[in-house]
Amino acid sequence: MSHVLIVDDEPSICWGFREFLSDEGHEVSVAASAEEALQLVGESKPAAIVLDVRLPGMDGLTAIEHFRRLVGDVPIIVITAFGNLETAVQAVKEGAFDYLPKPFDLNQASEIVSRALRAAETKSQDSASSQVEEVATSLIGSSPSMQEVFKQIALVAASDVPVLITGESGTGKELVARAIHFHSQRQVEPFFPVCLAALSDGVVESELFGHVRGAFTGAAADRTGLLELAAGGSVLLDEIADTSTALQVKLLRALEQREITPVGDSRSRPIDARVIAATNRALPEMIAAGEFREDLFFRLSVFQIQLPPLRERKEDIPDLARHFLRRFRPGDDGDVHLTDDVIDALSAREWTGNVRELRNAVEHAAVVSRGNTIRPEDLPVPAIVARKTVDPVENVRETLSEWALVETIAEGGDEELYERFLSVAEPPLLRAVLSACDNNRAQAARVLGMHRTTLRQKLRRHGIE
Repeated sequence: MSHVLIVDDEPSICWGFREFLSDEGHEVSVAASAEEALQLVGESKPAAIVLDVRLPGMDGLTAIEHFRRLVGDVPIIVITAFGNLETAVQAVKEGAFDYLPKPFDLNQASEIVSRALRAAETKSQDSASSQVEEVATSLIGSSPSMQEVFKQIALVAASDVPVLITGESGTGKELVARAIHFHSQRQVEPFFPVCLAALSDGVVESELFGHVRGAFTGAAADRTGLLELAAGGSVLLDEIADTSTALQVKLLRALEQREITPVGDSRSRPIDARVIAATNRALPEMIAAGEFREDLFFRLSVFQIQLPPLRERKEDIPDLARHFLRRFRPGDDGDVHLTDDVIDALSAREWTGNVRELRNAVEHAAVVSRGNTIRPEDLPVPAIVARKTVDPVENVRETLSEWALVETIAEGGDEELYERFLSVAEPPLLRAVLSACDNNRAQAARVLGMHRTTLRQKLRRHGIE
C-alpha cells in the first residue's frame, strides 16, 4: 500500500481519486490548497502527489519547488486545465513526472499514478543501493586503526543511539556518518548533513526545527525542520562545537524528549530522526571552559568514534591514492598508475589536511601528468600550514635543535658553537624583554634575573641601544 496525496480545490475530483485509489489498496490524503498540502507532506511523506495547477493562493507550478525541497524526488503528476500545452511543458520543466489534461478519465489517471508509484519504488531501491556502494568504496583502510573504525560502524549501525564522530579536519567524518546511515535500517530514508559552523544561530534553528509563517521577517510560509523532515532517516550535525549554548539547550531537549517546537509555534511535534554529530574540536576542553554543555555531550556521545589522522595510518596511503586516481581518471581502464617514487613521496608527507589533502594532491597530479604514469614532479608542493596547536616552547626547541645540527655540520664541530648560539639567541630575547618593560632597564634586569651592569654589558656587546 502506498500513500498518495491529492491537491485540488474541486471536492468532486478529490472524492473520485480517493474512491478509485482506495479501492486499489492505496492510502489517500487530500488538500484543497498548496499551503495545506505542504503542511501535510511535512507530517507524512507521500509516495506520489497529484497536483492541480490552478489553486487558491500558491499555484501548483510554484508549489512544485517547495515539494521538491520537502520530499525530494517524489513523483508529481500535474493536472492541467483543458490540455493547456504551455502549462504542461512548464510543469515537466519544473520536474513533474507526468500531467493529466482536464477532463480526464479516472482509469487513465489511475494508470499514471501506478506508473509513478512503480518508478518511485525502483528509484528508491536503486538510490539506496548505489549510495551504500559509494560509501563502502570511499571508506578505505587496511590499517588496524581503520579496521577498528569499520567494526565500530558495523556495531552502531544496528542500533539507533546517537553517535559522536571526532577527528581532525579532512579525516572523513561525514563519510563515516553516511556509512552508519546507509548500513542501518534507515538507509531508504533521508540523510541530511548540516554544517552548523556555516550558519547563524537563527538560520540553524529554522533549519533544524522549522518555523511557522510570520515567525520572523521573511517567513512567508511554514517550513518543516530537518529533524522532523528526516522522519525515519538520519541528520548529521557537523561542527557541533560551533553552536551557541542557547541552541545546545534546544538540541538537548529535542534529543531527550524526541520532539521539537518550530520557531514561532507553541505546539511541539514528534521527531523520528537519528542524530549523528561530528566535530574536530576537543569537547571535554570546551566543557571545562564553559563553552559546551556537558549534558549535551553525554547525550550525543552515547557511542563515540574517533577517526585517526592520516599520518598515523600511512600504510593506507597507497590504496587511498590509487582509489582517488581511478576516480579522477576513470576512462583509463586501469592503465594509469603511480610510480613507486610517487608512493614513497606521498607516504613521506605529514598530510595535515588528512585524506582531503591527499585527494586534492592526487587530483592535481592526475590533471598535470602527461601519459599514464604519475611521477613525483606531478605532485603539488606540500601545503604550508601554520602550527597553531604547537606549544611555542616546543617550536623554539625544534628550531634551536635544527640550527645546532646545521651549524655543527657546517663548522665541523668547532668549540665556539655556544658563543655563536648566544650571539643568535640573546639579541631577540633582550629586545623582547625591553619592549615588554617599556625600555625600563632596571625592570628588564629583574625579569631576566641578572644585575643591571650585566644587562648593560650585554646590550653594549650586541649593539642594542
